[in-house]
This record gives sequence, structure tokens and C-alpha cells, in this order.
Amino acid sequence: MQQKNLNKDGLFKTVLLTGLLVGTLDISYAYINSTVKSGKFPAQMFNFISGGALGLQTGLHGGTPAALLGLFFHYFIAMAFTVFFFLLFPRLKFLWYNKYLIGMLYAIFVNLIVNQLIIRLTPLGPWAFDLNKAFPDLLIFGVIFGIPVACSAYRYYGVDTTVVPGGDGR
Repeated sequence: MQQKNLNKDGLFKTVLLTGLLVGTLDISYAYINSTVKSGKFPAQMFNFISGGALGLQTGLHGGTPAALLGLFFHYFIAMAFTVFFFLLFPRLKFLWYNKYLIGMLYAIFVNLIVNQLIIRLTPLGPWAFDLNKAFPDLLIFGVIFGIPVACSAYRYYGVDTTVVPGGDGR
């Protein structure tokens, strides 16, 4: 691994910007996907998210305060998984293999943890998992969440994949 001069301020800024980027891409995709599937704009999406903590009916009828709580939860989860990847990255050398493959696999990991563990612990879950329905969303989530997180970590930590066995040479 090619090391560059790492500093905590740079790490904080990189993680913050990466978490904000992937959180914004994720919620944008959720809005677009929901609008396309239902034919109408999901105005209460953040209220629905807050329903995980407040109960669905309380979240949906909680107005702006509940929506703001949902917004907080959404970005908190995106940020937490971004921080987790950045903490693991320098310690687990297999994460240096290929930023695109690792990003896609990390997105699948995050999606499974959120949908099959976290949501099951809330009043919203459990949700049945159907791979045929989930596969397109997992691919898109990989592109909008996993790959940006992995690319950002590769860039921050200065991983040169041309010297990593099996690296992608980019």
C-alpha cells in the first residue's frame, strides 16, 4: 500500500463528504424509484423512515418534526456505514483488492444489514427478502453507495491498485 500523509482533519472531511454524497444519492434514488413505481411523488418518505423509531402511524402523522427525524436517521445510517468502512479499510487488506468489486459487495452487506437486521428491530419490519426483486436495487445501491465509499477510501488511504495482487490497475 502506498501511504500518503494521513491526517485526522482530512479523514473527517473525507468521511463527512462521502457520507453526505452517498446519503443524498441513496435518498434521491429512493424518491425516483418510488415515484416511477407508484406514479406519484412520495411526499412522506422521511416520515415513513421516522416510523421506524416512532411507529408507522406516529411517523406518518408526525408532520415536519417526524420528517426531520427521518432525515436525521437516513443520513445517520449512511454516515455510520461510511465511517465503518473507513475504519475497517486500513485493517483488512482484502478490501484493497478491487475498489469496484469491494464497493459492490459492501453495498450488498449494508443493504442486508439494514433490511434484514435493523428494520426487523423496528415497528416497520420484517420485510421479506426476494432476490429477484432485490437484485436490480442491489446493483443500483452498489453504484450509488458502495462504489463511491470504496473509491473515496482508496483515494484517502492512497491505495495504488497497480501494486496490489489482483488489483484492478486503475
